[in-house]
Amino acid sequence: MLVVTPRRKREHEDRGEQVQGAEREAARQRLLAQAEAERIPAEETTRAVPDRRWRREQQQ
Repeated sequence: MLVVTPRRKREHEDRGEQVQGAEREAARQRLLAQAEAERIPAEETTRAVPDRRWRREQQQ
């Protein structure tokens, strides 16, 4: 029979906190990797391309 003393309980909680911390860090790294993979470079999104259709509609 396993007797849970206050010291053992605290050690168990510490281990649980360590596991949760590692899981949070792994999830954070996965999110960062996904965001980097889906990132569009600013150079590709800020180029101004004239829209001739819009200009024609404005002139009429």
